[in-house]
Amino acid sequence: MNTVREWFHRIQDKCSASGLMAAGFAAAILIGGFLLSLPVSNAGGRWLNPVDALFTSCSAVCVTGLVTIVPATQFTLVGKVVLLCLIQIGGLGIIACMTGVFLILHRQITVRGRMMIQEWFNLDTMSGLVVLLRYALRGTFAVEGAGALFYAFQFVPQYGFARGCWYAVFHAVSAFCNAGIDILGDSSLQAYQTNPLVNAVTIALIIVSGLGFIVWRDLSLALRRMVRREYSPRRCLQKMRLGTKLALAMTAVLVLGGTAALFLLEYDNPQTLGALSLGQKWQAALFQSVTTRTAGFFTIPQNLFREESRLLCCILMFIGGSPGGTAGGIKTTTAAVLLLTCRSFLHNNEDTEMFRRRVPASGVRTAFTVFTVAFLALLGGTIAIAALERTALMPALYEVTSAVGTVGLSTGLTPFLSAAGKWVIMLLMYMGRLSPVTLALLFVDRRRKSKGRRLPEERIMVG
Repeated sequence: MNTVREWFHRIQDKCSASGLMAAGFAAAILIGGFLLSLPVSNAGGRWLNPVDALFTSCSAVCVTGLVTIVPATQFTLVGKVVLLCLIQIGGLGIIACMTGVFLILHRQITVRGRMMIQEWFNLDTMSGLVVLLRYALRGTFAVEGAGALFYAFQFVPQYGFARGCWYAVFHAVSAFCNAGIDILGDSSLQAYQTNPLVNAVTIALIIVSGLGFIVWRDLSLALRRMVRREYSPRRCLQKMRLGTKLALAMTAVLVLGGTAALFLLEYDNPQTLGALSLGQKWQAALFQSVTTRTAGFFTIPQNLFREESRLLCCILMFIGGSPGGTAGGIKTTTAAVLLLTCRSFLHNNEDTEMFRRRVPASGVRTAFTVFTVAFLALLGGTIAIAALERTALMPALYEVTSAVGTVGLSTGLTPFLSAAGKWVIMLLMYMGRLSPVTLALLFVDRRRKSKGRRLPEERIMVG
């Protein structure tokens, strides 16, 4: 263990958090791909195609959910356990997992390690980092355990005790990590479309994990203060971080707005919501709205939705969840900053303001950069998939948006991708999990600074 610790510390000293994340995810994908390809992991005792094994491993580590095979029938118990471990590692993140091991073994975390945790959670200070990491790890396993317990009420009576418990644990981890990979069959949760328990548990796990660990901490602190009557509910809300308030507001708007829009767009579509009762329509619309927040499970086949509904789902998938959690996408806070910046410009305000606070110019630039790089990746990937697979634009856009946002929803194109198409989707999933900007920064020398001069200003025509 000392050798492993020394090796990890040497890597820490030489790599940035971005470099370690990129290398760690790549290593996990390669190792996972090898393990999933082994005969012991596959039904029938045969080797799995290396590209399909690597694709499945990439989808699990990047918590995406797109698959070219059917995990339920393709993998043995060994293969499914490997798949579960890859999902958990991908959901928590390489840095969090490696640091968590040292916490469990009561090893000291170096200053460099603390800096990496700070960069991973995108925090402004190193104060309380280890406490936050412990909180995130304990919270993760507690929520997953609660989800597995509730799932067990459905799966144990249906499949028996041992198999039902296994299914409950696997799908709780997959839902919490926003992976969307299931071992029930080839139709995800479609059999539970009208089941309130499975729908409620899955929705809760997706939303809770999508809020992010920083939001968790702020909410728990506010709840404790209200219970102790230290502050009123209004005062607790005022003392929350700006990012927390923004994440909660955007999550509510996107989930409820997406639900209402999908309900209206698909209300009379006999292939989706048309045949359901009124209550079931709302339930199915809510599930679809939530799962596009990078989860990947579905109760309605995605190819049955109307074109306008799929376009709406692409927008929701592209935005994704909140930072600091297991969700992908450009993040709710990024979308909010961009929208509020536009609002400020239209109102002739120089600053981007929200909740009586001002967002620094660096935050606006970061949001713009994240959106631009992700959008360019989306366009490039869509063109590449449409050209390589000779498919219509919407299926290509849906598949690529799902990969970039690490969602996992598919209109049915993924299982039929060519080898070249699989590599394109794998690259997009990898980039989406790291974030496009993180990957781009690996090829940019950030140490180059301005030489203390500013060039003359000259206006240009814009718009």
